[in-house]
Amino acid sequence: MRKHTDPAAVGTLLRHVLELLDRDVAKVYEEQGLPEYRPRFSPVVRVLLAEGPLPVRDLAAAVGVTHSAASQTAAQMARAGLVTHSSDPQDARRRLVELTSKAHAVLPQIQAEWDATAAAMTELDAELSMPLADLLTEVAHALHRRPFRERITDAGQHETTCPQGEAGA
Repeated sequence: MRKHTDPAAVGTLLRHVLELLDRDVAKVYEEQGLPEYRPRFSPVVRVLLAEGPLPVRDLAAAVGVTHSAASQTAAQMARAGLVTHSSDPQDARRRLVELTSKAHAVLPQIQAEWDATAAAMTELDAELSMPLADLLTEVAHALHRRPFRERITDAGQHETTCPQGEAGA
């Protein structure tokens, strides 16, 4: 990888790291004969295993993504034959997302990959100054306490109120 030379491009670096991780996990699934399975499916599979069939709204909340993201992931999973949509017996207007027999059949392979990924993450964390998940959790909490937009706005106001050359001092 090229040296990351622009310290202001944190978003680009985060996306790059995610691409590296997701790409390699996807390659493992492909090598295991599961080319249609994507790393983004795993949180959905975990929730549906734990909770059973759920409406997309509840699935999104349980996974921690937007309704739109959960809906898109469920649609991709349906095209891969891993989930199906059925009517909610308590409210026929709602559709439930549930794992298919195909998903249950490949679950041992998926769970083995989850275990291997956890072990690989432990190895990677040993090379870092702190575990990556801990750092990202810390960042998420800090941004929940004070959103980045506020930080940007405050920094912009500081820039406009300070004489040139004094900002950031």
